[in-house]
Amino acid sequence: MAISLFGLHSGAALATVVGVLVEVPVMLSLVWWLNRQVK
Repeated sequence: MAISLFGLHSGAALATVVGVLVEVPVMLSLVWWLNRQVK
């Protein structure tokens, strides 16, 4: 969606797409790691 709004060469579109692709696995890994530490 961000790329279609801002264009392929827009910094905002790139940051949005890359941010989501990086943030989700990092958050899931952190939650998994914390769950292992608690048990």
